[in-house]
Amino acid sequence: MFGPFERAVAGRYLRARKGERFVSIIAIFSLIGIALGVATLIVVTSVMSGFQIELERRILGVNGHIEIEAYAGQAIDGYAPLLAKIRAVPGIVSALAVLDGQALLTTSNGGARGGLVRGVTLEDLRALAPVSHNIVAGSLEQFTGDDAIAVGVGLAELYRLRIGDALTVISPNGAATAFGTIPRVKAYKVVAIFNAGLEQYNSGVVFLPLGAAQIFFQKPNAITGIEIRVTDPDQVADLLAPLRQILTGRQLLLRDWRHANDTIIGVLQVQKDTMFIVLGMIVLVAAFNVISSLIMLVKDKRGDIAVLRTIGASSGAVLRIFLMCGAFVGVSGTVIGTLLGIVVCRNIVAIQHLIEQISGGKVFDSSVFMLTELPSSIDWGDVARVVALGLALSLLATLYPSWRAARTDPVEALRHE
Repeated sequence: MFGPFERAVAGRYLRARKGERFVSIIAIFSLIGIALGVATLIVVTSVMSGFQIELERRILGVNGHIEIEAYAGQAIDGYAPLLAKIRAVPGIVSALAVLDGQALLTTSNGGARGGLVRGVTLEDLRALAPVSHNIVAGSLEQFTGDDAIAVGVGLAELYRLRIGDALTVISPNGAATAFGTIPRVKAYKVVAIFNAGLEQYNSGVVFLPLGAAQIFFQKPNAITGIEIRVTDPDQVADLLAPLRQILTGRQLLLRDWRHANDTIIGVLQVQKDTMFIVLGMIVLVAAFNVISSLIMLVKDKRGDIAVLRTIGASSGAVLRIFLMCGAFVGVSGTVIGTLLGIVVCRNIVAIQHLIEQISGGKVFDSSVFMLTELPSSIDWGDVARVVALGLALSLLATLYPSWRAARTDPVEALRHE
């Protein structure tokens, strides 16, 4: 398509000579604009993808892939045979019996906040890897009896709790007396402090032995839910049908992790798509700079175009010459921007720490974003979309100036020289 003649002329036009520096400077800025736009778009989409993947991983780490819950105020009685049937389903790794209840958590120094109290057996808590593998103080060996409790590192830091300290749990659903309902109050000894990696979980969830939780919430030999973990979380839909068959005759709520967290996942996806559109405008603006620089180049080379047409160059050849000039700027900017974006994504955490050391502040607040450091995951599909967008806008930007160059009348051009 592009012959040696067109390539030679286009290469000569791209190498600025004395008196032509201004046009070349504009082309260089256009190239930089496209490179920065493409790099920014790759970095932002990678961070958004990393944030979504990391958040899903941590949510799935502390929560089940499939949840079976009793309706409000009810409980699941005779759950042992039900657990055995669920665990026998192919593709299910584990099924944890849990007893959940909302309560007020208070300390002797006056601290108080609401939290979720989860009753689990010691074996099930050990199987919960984000908790059992991240014990920062104490030991799960003491997670037995009627007065043991495991708390998150966020709650421990907030109330300055240490191993052996007392944490009082108050439930509003107490015993009914002649003077009204009296809340249930019991103090538990902190035996373990965990860091599950999710800020809200660390500061709002505590664990009791299942027997102690059944006594406290007055649900003997009963649970409120079953958390199921599967081999492949993306294939949970295939396991819903056999589970519904097992639950036939029971009034229980069955939902998978996608429906339980659809709001968070949906918001993240909308944000990612919105940022792609907004930051794509940067590439569009840079493409307009390509148009400007190419129009100026065409205007500057009117005499050359007339000479080329006079010595036999066709309008198609002139069109291809200026297409190559504009394409070089667009393709070079896209390639440089892609490489720059990938390099930044690969070193995003190191860059974050460097900025924090220089500024003395925090770039990424874990208490707001629920994660401890800036995540990044290069999605090559998104990278391909960004590259395609950069190339498409850059090449489209060259069409009009190249067409104007091809339409130049050599007689009129030479008359004004």
